Amino acid sequence: MNYIKHLNAALVEIYGDERLCPGHISLYLTLFFYWNLYRFPEEFPVNRRELMKMAKIGSKSTYHRLLKQLDIMGYISYSPSNSPARSSRVGLSQNWDNSGTVMERSRSIFGTYCPSSVPDTLYKKTKQTNKRSLGAKPRSQLEVLNYFRENGYGKEEAQRFFNHYQAIGWKIGGKISIVDWKAAAHNWMLKADEIKKANDTSKVPSRTRDPLMVETQKDYGQPL
Repeated sequence: MNYIKHLNAALVEIYGDERLCPGHISLYLTLFFYWNLYRFPEEFPVNRRELMKMAKIGSKSTYHRLLKQLDIMGYISYSPSNSPARSSRVGLSQNWDNSGTVMERSRSIFGTYCPSSVPDTLYKKTKQTNKRSLGAKPRSQLEVLNYFRENGYGKEEAQRFFNHYQAIGWKIGGKISIVDWKAAAHNWMLKADEIKKANDTSKVPSRTRDPLMVETQKDYGQPL
């Protein structure tokens, strides 16, 4: 049994079968998973609760209906059990592996197969995704708070940064879209350091100035 060959053949078959709905596909892939766990026997026991949970099927009637339909369509062989002491059994069809190679059948559906060539549209989408992965804007305010905290800055500075750029649509000067918000945050931190140093310097009296000298001119000829 070739795991990859069979799964590829099944997916090609599913692609061209208009009778199938998402429930059929989900249940078949779940059965394929358990078939693999049992090492691909002709039949294997199935547990309804486990299959429904993994296939995301919420109704017993839907589960039994999908199983019977997959059996009728030839995707599986379903042997229901009428006794609670015995499990129902399922076998997966292996006929597709012998009905032509998956590569040939894929060509007939998807056209000439060439793994080395990538459509231009897909390449453009990939480039756009790469740009977005830089982080044009943060996913949430919490991400900004964590980033500022990691770099030794408090919550208030992070909120100032987030509120400022959130208000202008994450654009520099309100015009140019930000490519990497973390780089913008780093520049914000550098600017915050410069402002803090300037404020600290203005509060410290100059050593070159005489503290007894007054800055305003007074007329000492006037009586008190």
